[in-house]
Amino acid sequence: MAQTKSYLKDLTYRVTGAAIEVHKSLGAGLLESVYHKCLSKELGIRDIKHVSECKVPFNYKGYDVNVDLRCDFLIEGMLVVEIKSVEKLVPIFDAQLLTYMKLLEVPKGLLINFNVDNLYADGHKTLVNELFRELMD
Repeated sequence: MAQTKSYLKDLTYRVTGAAIEVHKSLGAGLLESVYHKCLSKELGIRDIKHVSECKVPFNYKGYDVNVDLRCDFLIEGMLVVEIKSVEKLVPIFDAQLLTYMKLLEVPKGLLINFNVDNLYADGHKTLVNELFRELMD
């Protein structure tokens, strides 16, 4: 699929919709691992191509370093999704997501917190990086 801003916007909308469906079905208060498995299933139901627990390559000063760094989901090679089940999102989660986006060379990321009353209003955050600006409209 062509990497355009409009396609990525639509993909983000579809993934957010899948997360809202999981939250609507399960509610708040469960472990992150439960939401992870259910979101993976919901993405599959909606035919959204994704890699769960995607290994993130890591390079230090030109050397590949074998570290067990994994993002929750890589969606169609262009959207990183990190999920949480916490009282509130804190800035370190933004930093984590931005780092995964940089290492995977992905233009957009979605941070989702399932431990909220209303996921749409309070439970998600979208981040973009310099690669997003390079995409065509």
